[in-house]
Amino acid sequence: MQLYNNLSSNERAELIKKAGKDRLTISFYKYAKIGNPQILRNHLYLFWDTIDVLGRIYIAHEGINAQLSLPAENFQAFKIHLDSISFLENVRLNLAIQQDMFSFLKLKVKVRNKIVADGLEDDTFDVTDIGTHVDANRFNELVEDEDTVIVDMRNHYESEIGHFKNAVTPDVDTFRDSLDLIENQLKDHKETKKLVMYCTGGIRCEKASAYYKHKGFKNVFQLEGGIINYARQVQKLGLKNKFIGKNFVFDERRAEKISEDIIAQCHQCGAPADVHVNCANEACHLLFIQCDACKAEMDSCCSSQCKEIHHLPYETQKALRKGQGNSNDIFKKGRANHLPFKKDLRNILDPSNKDSV
Repeated sequence: MQLYNNLSSNERAELIKKAGKDRLTISFYKYAKIGNPQILRNHLYLFWDTIDVLGRIYIAHEGINAQLSLPAENFQAFKIHLDSISFLENVRLNLAIQQDMFSFLKLKVKVRNKIVADGLEDDTFDVTDIGTHVDANRFNELVEDEDTVIVDMRNHYESEIGHFKNAVTPDVDTFRDSLDLIENQLKDHKETKKLVMYCTGGIRCEKASAYYKHKGFKNVFQLEGGIINYARQVQKLGLKNKFIGKNFVFDERRAEKISEDIIAQCHQCGAPADVHVNCANEACHLLFIQCDACKAEMDSCCSSQCKEIHHLPYETQKALRKGQGNSNDIFKKGRANHLPFKKDLRNILDPSNKDSV
């Protein structure tokens, strides 16, 4: 009985290439009260492995968060299996805007304390007591309302390459940081302002909406299905697209293009750029934005030092890494001091001073 992935990313990529089958990239989440996450974890893994599902799935007592891909021909079997699980019947599935056969290369189904790392120790609020879901049309209407504050619930490196026009984009590293910042800055408007939140697929907003209702906010809204679902609705219904740039995604694609605008800049030279890469030096692996010119000049590295290490023989690099652990920069995601054009200006959450981009 196989309950864990036993192939490397390279081995899996080769199998996908040989199969030559179209694959779908899908995400979904559901907050629910799960009594035994480990049993559900094993149940999902056993079946999904048989239909070639790959992806990153987190299960906790509070629900499930899934980002995955599977052969298009197996979608019906996948959907029937989901519907056989009571709390997942007819769950909304977000189909990626831009498909990629190699978006995921392993199947990882993990039991976690929470499906969204929020750092909260507050167990007094109900994560299922959420705000009002709005579709793309209603969202566009709310954006134009002067009593609305639209807030990006994602982290700085996500909103840096794309966000909604006039959205507040807190310059934070974690979802937890956003929660306190937003509450503190809007505490005088809990009963008057419409708090409208969005994120990638909706999962962070859903928890945030329950949290802010618990904190006394009276008018809490969230974009149903997040940016992914919004982009599909805009295209399908012919609505005006109010999202500018790319939507950051947590798989091998890194981003989906929602509009033609490039609103970010290369962290090395400052030229217009919105492609996130990892430093080619395996001992660094820093996530940052790099333009094509700098990629060629720096050999996909973030610094001259990393470039020098990257050119060393593999065994030498391996020896240098031994016992060193990860570089601290790996967690900085574009904030490393050696990046001259890193994003380092804080967009203070002020309803009277919204982002003008």
